Amino acid sequence: MTTIVWFKRDLRIHDHPALFAAVQAGAVVPLYIYEPGYWALPNVSGRQFDFVAESVASLAEALAARGAPLVQRVGEAVDVLEDIRRATGATALVSHEETGCGWTFARDRAVAAWARGQGVAWHEHICSGITRRLPSRKNWTTRRNHFMRADPLPAPERITGPALTSDPVPQLAGPDHCPARQRGGRQEAETLLDSFLNIRGQKYRAQMSSPLTGERACSRLSPHLAFGTLSGREASQTAADRQRAIKGTRTGWGGALKSFQARLAWRDHFMQKLEDEPALEHHALHAAYENLRPATPDHARLQAWEQGETGYPFVDACMRYLAQTGWMNFRMRSMLMSFASYHLWLDWRVTGRHLARQFTDFEPGIHWPQTQMQSGTTGMNTIRVYNPIKQGQDQDPDGVFTRRWLPELADVPDALLQTPWMWDGAGRLAYPPPIVDQKEAARLAKDRIYALRKTVYRGAETARVIEKHASRKDAQGHFVNDRARGRKRPTPAQDPRQKGFDF
Repeated sequence: MTTIVWFKRDLRIHDHPALFAAVQAGAVVPLYIYEPGYWALPNVSGRQFDFVAESVASLAEALAARGAPLVQRVGEAVDVLEDIRRATGATALVSHEETGCGWTFARDRAVAAWARGQGVAWHEHICSGITRRLPSRKNWTTRRNHFMRADPLPAPERITGPALTSDPVPQLAGPDHCPARQRGGRQEAETLLDSFLNIRGQKYRAQMSSPLTGERACSRLSPHLAFGTLSGREASQTAADRQRAIKGTRTGWGGALKSFQARLAWRDHFMQKLEDEPALEHHALHAAYENLRPATPDHARLQAWEQGETGYPFVDACMRYLAQTGWMNFRMRSMLMSFASYHLWLDWRVTGRHLARQFTDFEPGIHWPQTQMQSGTTGMNTIRVYNPIKQGQDQDPDGVFTRRWLPELADVPDALLQTPWMWDGAGRLAYPPPIVDQKEAARLAKDRIYALRKTVYRGAETARVIEKHASRKDAQGHFVNDRARGRKRPTPAQDPRQKGFDF
């Protein structure tokens, strides 16, 4: 029997249940499809495409070494799969369950219809802690941990199958200047995991919040987890091995590794939200918040925010850093989204698409639930309005990061770096004044959102959202759904959302 193995966001041969099953069954056609329709979406970018192309090249090299060159085709999935079926007589298709965007969901439905019509058996294998068609969040953590604790599957030693031609790798998504972007491929993922668990991650807890220290102290595995050059289970199991190795020592590694494992769990928790409710990519999780902000944005505010020209130095430094690197630590991602949503009162769908394009590690299942949570549209999470001045003073106390990315502020005294408009030389700066009054904008935003929250907090829609999406307990037994159920809210040290889980 010939089986098509359709690689999507799982660009590896290690711990790959679909590939493992196909090899046991017989001949294999490994396939990756460059889909022009996907790469034309408004929330993807060239930096993501380049990362994927590098990862596909790495995958192709690994498969070729085992006797089965990767077939790379350009086109719509149904057309490509039908062409492969006709060429090989394949009667089976395997892939992994994908928690993606609305476009990939619709594409998968079209593939399912094609498979039924052609008599092709399509089996989607579980490859993460996400549960498809989950009836309730009850016992979700137990199911997730059961999967993650199972031994990762080995890479096949030998793969056989028919030889097919490939298309030239296209250039989709357009050019994207991101000079410090992370590189794709399995070797990059393995190197990062090893250096994080053995060298860089010792002060993970203390250093993850600042963009200066977080750049090194965070694992930086997020794009590799997003596009599957490394599985979440591999990361978790390798971290568990390291935890056992340092058990009983006083090296400072214990807390760091515990936090890393918690963030891997939170990653699955948020991805489960999109799996359970795909519409939240486009609609507010809580229906009452659907039209909270104007659908048509204030373009001057939006442009200033996107280009790092808001007049708030730390916000602008973070946005410029993100544009050049494709990565940002979690706290600063939250601040950027919070500032856009509350101070600038911009709709999360508009700003969320821009950030999605900026992130090399764009993962729909994390991005859209987090975008809504930081914008206050979930109806159950605590409202967090970040003060951009205080964040700059707290996370960049010496101004090193801010000055690096805003060289036009070189002459501003340290004491006024985050409030340059207060300097008597502000009129000579090639830097804009604040686009809004921070205090007044925050006050107006809080008044609006709390007024709405009071009217719907105990309603049926809030109860529905909590029942479907709120976590019950984390791996340490702490309640993590804020005050939605009337329980004591975790302290910042207990709750990973206070520091971030975005690696």
